[in-house]
Amino acid sequence: MHKLKLEELGRASVEEFKAATKIPVVVVLDNIRSMQNVGSVFRTSDAFAVEKILLCGITARPPHRDIQRAALGATESVDWVHEEKILPALETYKAKGYRIIGLEQTSESVLLNSGDFRTDSNEKYVLVLGNEVEGISDEILPMLDLALEIPQSGTKHSLNVSVAAGVALWWFYEQLA
Repeated sequence: MHKLKLEELGRASVEEFKAATKIPVVVVLDNIRSMQNVGSVFRTSDAFAVEKILLCGITARPPHRDIQRAALGATESVDWVHEEKILPALETYKAKGYRIIGLEQTSESVLLNSGDFRTDSNEKYVLVLGNEVEGISDEILPMLDLALEIPQSGTKHSLNVSVAAGVALWWFYEQLA
C-alpha cells in the first residue's frame, strides 16, 4: 500500500479555500476563556468550510501564539471578525435571515440527532457557543431560534466547547455540504 505524503493529498491553498463555497454557517464564540479552544474551533471551522467565525466579548483574537498553536494556520484561511457585544451582532444576522442556533442544554433544547431539527440548504445559520463554564448567557437565550443539545450518556453531560463545536459542525457539514 502506497501512503501519500501530506503535500500529495491535494489540500486547497489558503487562496483556493477562501474562494471555495462554504456551508452557510457562522460560528459565534461568546466569552470563550481558553485560547486553545479558540484555536481548535478555527481549525474545525476550516475543516468543515464554515462561512465565518465571530469572536465576541472576552474571546481572544488572533494573532496569539496559543491560538495559532491549536489552529495550525486556520486563522489565515477562515474569515473572522470581532464584535465586543454579541447582542447587536446577532440582531444583524437575524435581520439578514440567519437562523440563530445555540449549542446549549435548556429545558427546551432539541437533540441534534433527533430529527426534530433539520437543516435546509436554503437557510443560513449562526451557531452560538458560550463560555466554557457558564454556557450561553441568559441575555442571549431569548435571541435563539433553537437550542440544540448533543446527546450524551456519560455522567458529566457536558463536552469541552471545542469538542462540542466539532460534533455540531460535522453534523451541519453532513447536512449542508
